[in-house]
Amino acid sequence: MATTVSMPQLGETVTEGTILKWAKQVGEEITEDEVLVEISTDKVDTEVPSPVSGTVLEILVAEGDTVEVGVDLVVIGDAGEASSAPAEPAAEPEPAAAVEPEPAAELHPASETPAGADTGFEASGVPTDEEVEAFFAEPMADDSSPQLLSPVVRRLVRENQLDVSQIAGTGQGGRITRRDVEAHLAGGPSSEPEAAPTPSEEQVPAAPQPEPAVAEPEPAPVKPTPAPVAASGAETVDLDRLRVRIAENNVHAKATAAHVWTSVEVDFERVERVRQANKARFKADEGFSLTYLPFISRATIDALKAYPVVNSAFNLEEKTATFYKKVDLGIAIDLNQGGLIVARVRNADGLRLVGIAREIKDLAERGRANKLGVDDVTGATFTITNPGPFGSFMSAPIINVPNVAILSTDTVTKRPTVITTPEGQDMIAIRHIGYLGLSWDHRAFDGSTAVLFLRRIKENLETWDWEQELA
Repeated sequence: MATTVSMPQLGETVTEGTILKWAKQVGEEITEDEVLVEISTDKVDTEVPSPVSGTVLEILVAEGDTVEVGVDLVVIGDAGEASSAPAEPAAEPEPAAAVEPEPAAELHPASETPAGADTGFEASGVPTDEEVEAFFAEPMADDSSPQLLSPVVRRLVRENQLDVSQIAGTGQGGRITRRDVEAHLAGGPSSEPEAAPTPSEEQVPAAPQPEPAVAEPEPAPVKPTPAPVAASGAETVDLDRLRVRIAENNVHAKATAAHVWTSVEVDFERVERVRQANKARFKADEGFSLTYLPFISRATIDALKAYPVVNSAFNLEEKTATFYKKVDLGIAIDLNQGGLIVARVRNADGLRLVGIAREIKDLAERGRANKLGVDDVTGATFTITNPGPFGSFMSAPIINVPNVAILSTDTVTKRPTVITTPEGQDMIAIRHIGYLGLSWDHRAFDGSTAVLFLRRIKENLETWDWEQELA
């Protein structure tokens, strides 16, 4: 009995995913829980296991395509089952003969191909992108030419209003491939007058034909902006998926949230004394160093409870604001300068300082080992980024939308400052001073709330009994 596998819900806020790579092809056997497909979301790449054992009968979504949650991806039948569709004809269609397109399900596994049959693929048995496109090619509905075009090529031709007769095909039998269309677009629309019919075109009967898509005097497609010419000694490389996602998410965040930045100076002397007094015991017990970040996180969680609007999500289109009852604290993790992700400390408001420190350490280690799941990197209600260890002075980070604010913790260092003694005398002292910067969404709340929220964090750090937190 065949089973259809759909696009899974890969996280609480994930609505779609991109197929990166099929681990199994049509005709191959797969066992339950064996990796079936690798899917990329805007947060993380995930290997999705097969829910059943059997034979892959049909792949419904091509690599590189993006689909919404719930869309059918693949059909898996019983072990040993094969597609019942007839084999692909060995001979290529004659130019004057119309060919009925074959459905994708009729691609047989290689083991069922008759000896000596011409599949149209290379001798290695591994089809190239152009060969796969040609296999599933269909004739253009509005073109008198018998040229076969794949669905991808037909979409590009239609969206860019191209005349296929002006595109040189480099695929098998002169077929036009996706790369041919992209190369044609990169060269810009032709300004030459329409060429005279080729001999093959003259063989077409002179019956009334539908006008080509480019016959109407419509605006020419926008010519792609040419890539800058690299200077001597420069190197141009392709962006990896993580960098592309970071770029897209940050541009979206800047275009969505009304960013404002506010900062406060914090005297970390009380925190520093507790850190120094407990650092040896803490490292012996926990196996890692006690940094400022757990202290700041603990103080921030308290402030979020006092000012719940900062722990919310804002939706202008629906004219709603969502106030979260718990704090799922997002921590920005640097992946050894290869990218930045936000990992979530679930129910952080239920943790004390040591528990927060453990969670942050665990997420950082798993993030750098590429072992975080989708739920680990989605669902944060407020985010903290920590560039301080790298030596930053003041930072204005981009909000992790749909959050309405993000806190930056910068370097804590010794500085001379004015303090007031218990007797009321002012004096200059050397203290551990640092700055906290808050980027916040002015659509969600106003400056008074931002300043009061930061002041609450500052007071917590400067006045709390941190020894008791570590007890």
